[in-house]
Amino acid sequence: MDETKQTLIASLPEAPKKHRSKVQIVARKAFKGTAHLSNLLPTGSVMGFQIMCPVITHQGQCPTVTSRWLTCFLVMACASSCFLLSFTDSFKDPQGKVRYGLATPSGLYVLDGTITLTDEEKGKYKLRLLDFMHAVMSMLVFVAVSMLDQNVISCLFPVPSEETKELLTGLPFIIGVVCGGFFLVFPTRRHGIGSPLTKE
Repeated sequence: MDETKQTLIASLPEAPKKHRSKVQIVARKAFKGTAHLSNLLPTGSVMGFQIMCPVITHQGQCPTVTSRWLTCFLVMACASSCFLLSFTDSFKDPQGKVRYGLATPSGLYVLDGTITLTDEEKGKYKLRLLDFMHAVMSMLVFVAVSMLDQNVISCLFPVPSEETKELLTGLPFIIGVVCGGFFLVFPTRRHGIGSPLTKE
């Protein structure tokens, strides 16, 4: 039965390739680049921030100086997490299990240490200047996300001036456009801790 199906499938003529216009090609590349934007932030850092922020800020009221300092610490800790997790990567071992590692100048250092990579395999994951740029952009995007959180704004700027309101409205948008454009032009190839897994 299976052999018959395979024979029938093999005998089918190939579908003719459609000629795509330049507009379709550009649109396809833009949509493909936009899909890379999901790799901007580690999901764990964002979820941790979203869960802890209302508790630490007391729903944006921040009744004490301590709660304001804790809010600042939470934003800094999550932003630092985004920065550091940009240097992690993953691969599948021969059994198909996903393994995580830390990118270094000499290659990938496997975190659990149960597998050793060959020098050639390690070389594929070497740390590059672009990784530092991605880490900085990831941290900036997280700061922009935190600036859009009403609890953080109400806590740190209870009575903002007009200039502060303009800054808090415009700066996240500018950061999003700049960092989004950067990631569209220079997409990350890393699939680190907290990033979506792919079939690769």
